[in-house]
Amino acid sequence: MSTIDIRRKHGKSLKQARASVDKTAAAIGRKFEIQSKWSGDTLQFSRPGVSGSIRVTASEVHVAAELGFLLGMMKPAIEKEITQLLDQQFG
Repeated sequence: MSTIDIRRKHGKSLKQARASVDKTAAAIGRKFEIQSKWSGDTLQFSRPGVSGSIRVTASEVHVAAELGFLLGMMKPAIEKEITQLLDQQFG
């Protein structure tokens, strides 16, 4: 299994950060057909071959994911996409 672990500091309120994560998750979800749901301040997501979470705190967003074998081969592209979307939402 391959893992993705990306952390991004932010200066938004928790509500604003959650809204930005929603936008990021929606874009990732459309591209990779991923389902997600909130549990407190953590957005859980999954689909066959991947599971993970996006945790939002007052100062940081933390993306953690486990990729199965096939998606593991696409890890660099997936990380790049997530990083670009986080950059768009959190600067």
